[in-house]
This record gives sequence, C-alpha cells and structure tokens, in this order.
Amino acid sequence: MKHMLFAAALLTGLAPLAASAQDIHRDHRELREDRRDLREDRRDAARDHVVTRHEERELSRDRREVRQDRGDLRYDRGRAESWRDRAEWREFHGARPGYWYAPGYGYRPVSRHHAWRRGAYVPGPYRHYYVSDYRYYGLRAPPPGYRWVYADGNFVLMALATGLIADVILNGY
Repeated sequence: MKHMLFAAALLTGLAPLAASAQDIHRDHRELREDRRDLREDRRDAARDHVVTRHEERELSRDRREVRQDRGDLRYDRGRAESWRDRAEWREFHGARPGYWYAPGYGYRPVSRHHAWRRGAYVPGPYRHYYVSDYRYYGLRAPPPGYRWVYADGNFVLMALATGLIADVILNGY
C-alpha cells in the first residue's frame, strides 16, 4: 500500500513536468511546420516570377511571426520553461555561492583568477565544457577550428588548437 501511495504521489508531482516537456516539443514542431509553410509560400509566390504587394506583405508578416516564435523558444534565464526541461539543465538546483553551473557538466567552483577577455587563453580545466547547442543560447555558429565553451557563467569562443579566446559573452546565462 505504501508503495502505491508513493507511486501515485510521484506521478502526480511529475505530471506537470511531463506536460511542460510535451508543450516545448509541440512548440518546436509547430515552429518547424511554420518554417516549412513559409518556404512553400515563397516558392509559390516566386513561381510566376511576379510577387504582388499583397503577397509580399503576407510573406513579411509570416517571416516576422516565425522570427518571433524562434525567439520565444530560445534560452531565457527569466523563463524557467525555456531551460528547465532540457537535459543539460537537469542537475541545476539554483544558484550556489562560490559555484557556477556548466549545463550538462554540473556545478564547478568559481575561479577568481581568470580574466575572460579576447586574446587571453582558456585555462586547461575549462577547455572541455563545450556548449552543445549554440543556437539555443542565441550564439553565432563557431568558425571551423573553434568551439563555444562555458566558463564561470560566461560564453567563450575558443580556438581548439591553442585555447586562444576569440570572443567573450559575459554573464551569458
């Protein structure tokens, strides 16, 4: 009996999380469908080699809506639903004094000795905290031979061969 009550309580507590995850997946699916529809509308409008003002207005409106939807699905520290159900944030349990959280890697002690600036080098211990999905955080694609890494709550664009810092986004997440 105890086990059944525990299972029921656990399922009741997890139901909102599962629903939230399904909502996010549905939103991503809808965004993909909207993008596909926009591409088809562009092809249809350009097929006759004449795009009327009305068609151009509709395409512009659809483009704005897709951009807005994509922005809504990106990471936002203030919106828990934008990061809470992502696998790399699963171990995050709030801010901890003296530690920073590397998504997917867990809590790490804050290092007060590093100045994150262009031209400096990423210390060895930080070089393997790769950002798995740079688009999610609104970062640009890294050029060949570079990777975005997490560093004390910042995003750092690092050359893989040398560790040279090419760009820094302070307090990025």
